[in-house]
Amino acid sequence: MKPSKPHDIELLPDESIDDFEGGKLRLIQSRTGYRFSIDAILLSEFVTIKRDDVVVDLGAGCGIIPLMLLLKRPIGHAYALDIQWGLAYQTARNAMLNGFEDRMSVVMGDLRTPPFSSKCADVVVCNPPYRRQESGRINPDRQKAIARHEILASLDDILRAAMEMLKPKGRLAMIYPAERLADLIFRIRSFGMEPKRLRMIYPSMNSEAKLALLEAFIGGRAGLKVLPPLVDQGDYTIKNRI
Repeated sequence: MKPSKPHDIELLPDESIDDFEGGKLRLIQSRTGYRFSIDAILLSEFVTIKRDDVVVDLGAGCGIIPLMLLLKRPIGHAYALDIQWGLAYQTARNAMLNGFEDRMSVVMGDLRTPPFSSKCADVVVCNPPYRRQESGRINPDRQKAIARHEILASLDDILRAAMEMLKPKGRLAMIYPAERLADLIFRIRSFGMEPKRLRMIYPSMNSEAKLALLEAFIGGRAGLKVLPPLVDQGDYTIKNRI
């Protein structure tokens, strides 16, 4: 499938088309609303992918994670789920813009009642809200607020949805604040998944870790592999939502 030409894709008044990955990927994003951060890119690079995996992204935003996986990894099909119409519409147009509409399905729905069949996915990925609903100032922009605070979905909601969708021996990959890592590991184990891979992200050599990449397997044996740290990310700039 050939990518669509930009003039074939409708743009809303507050949207732009941005080049990424040296022009290999083109993304429709809001100019002033929610825009993806480097966190999503790091997660797409971290997650374990096997050939022809079916991947579900919970809270897909503009679709950057499934688009990156389709561009770089041998996945079979990607499903992008988001509860907000504006972001689901962006994701659908981004799939068309990059020629992935045959291998990427966009679903508008609530992850608390996932609109998918049980045990449908090999991999679930999620770049979730980092802050509890009662913590900190809520952004007046609705899209940004939902991305940053647990307004529409808690950590338990995400883990419950992942367990419902993942096949036996399926994998869940998330990026999360380092300061909440203990909570994440505890909750993942309580849902019957075993953390197997961990990578900490540091803004610089002299800073504390800010984020953690964690992958868990359903029914996995105990034993956590701690990978080398990520520092600064070269040409990337870590845009922290905390």
